[in-house]
Amino acid sequence: MIKKIITYYKKLDKTTYKILYKGLKFCFMLAFFSAILLLSYMLFFEIPLIYYIGINIFKLSLIFSVEFIICGFVVDSIKKQLI
Repeated sequence: MIKKIITYYKKLDKTTYKILYKGLKFCFMLAFFSAILLLSYMLFFEIPLIYYIGINIFKLSLIFSVEFIICGFVVDSIKKQLI
């Protein structure tokens, strides 16, 4: 099952692959920013607002990354008329 997903990922259309790559890069940067916020909460500031903002940004980055992956596969299969 995982091998099938990996081979399907490698066969993506060029433009779909670029959009998926840039979207996942954006999500990684968002997760990295949330990790910095959470680390600053833990080390320097103990304001609960910073903690909640960091956790929510991390959740948002995970949701966006899953949506980019799913939408990338769906758009590619629509382009290839598989659906």
